[in-house]
Amino acid sequence: MVTIRSYTHDDQAAVLELLTATLGGGPAGQRPASFFRWKHFDNPFGDSFMLVAEADGRVIGLRAFLRWTLHGPGGPVAAVRAVDTATRPSYQGMGVFSRLTRSALEQLAGEADLVFNTPNNASRPGYLKLGWLDVGRVPVAIRIRRPVRFARGLRRPSPHPAASPEVGAPPAAQVLDQGVEVTGLLAEIPADRRRLHTRRDVGYLRWRYGEAPLLDYRAVVEREAGRLRGMALFRVRPRGGLWEATVAEVLVPPGDRRTAGRLLRGVARAAAVDHLAIHAPAGGLGSAAMAGAGFLPAPGGISFLVRPLRPGLDPDPIDLRSWSLTLGDLEVF
Repeated sequence: MVTIRSYTHDDQAAVLELLTATLGGGPAGQRPASFFRWKHFDNPFGDSFMLVAEADGRVIGLRAFLRWTLHGPGGPVAAVRAVDTATRPSYQGMGVFSRLTRSALEQLAGEADLVFNTPNNASRPGYLKLGWLDVGRVPVAIRIRRPVRFARGLRRPSPHPAASPEVGAPPAAQVLDQGVEVTGLLAEIPADRRRLHTRRDVGYLRWRYGEAPLLDYRAVVEREAGRLRGMALFRVRPRGGLWEATVAEVLVPPGDRRTAGRLLRGVARAAAVDHLAIHAPAGGLGSAAMAGAGFLPAPGGISFLVRPLRPGLDPDPIDLRSWSLTLGDLEVF
């Protein structure tokens, strides 16, 4: 018999074993307790909502929703992101995922306004069957830095990329520790009040990029007359048999394409990766700045699904034009 209940801290070891056994090392390459705590309990938006499934005296399933606060024209929107999901292989096909998900949605309905996530092709049909709505594909732009290796990697993908390249940029934590300087930069970047977005402040940036165990985010900065003019936050990660620099944030005052372009070119110089990837949020970094730094639209994009939990949300979360997200918002971590 399978029972569903809330996660407790006593479940941590069993849940980490389950996640590793079913999903491998994940985006960080391994799943230590420090990463799990940072993600689910150090989050400035609040502790994650998690349910576990038990059978035969052990944890056989997990459904986790990472809390996230969005902002729009009507004020804060309480959101959750569907993240760590696992069912032990011997119990798959028994409806464990569906039971966990339905129970979670019932309990979240009174405290969250919507769920959003970026599922892969394997899990996407399951979400659609459970009421998630397809918002569309979020476009991604790439800059190919090593054309021969990039083309070879596309033709013959390898699960084992070459050794990780050295990164010639300081850790994001080091830059974000300059809180007054970073706050001054953020004050020059107005929020997009027409669209749903994540509000940036020093506390959020430190948690998301400075304190994340194992992910090793780095920063490229631009200074002018002794003050911080712009900042790009990125990390180097394996993508199949290739190495990618994922540009999570480009923080510059509006309209400053030159600084944005210099930051992107700085990221390209910082690591000998095969390619760089970025998504420019609506109302933010312009396509002209990306094109000037050598980025071109990539085919496909990121599948983006939403499950509204209350009616009348403004703007309409099912319209992709209602969103202004960075790759850091969309990245699975």
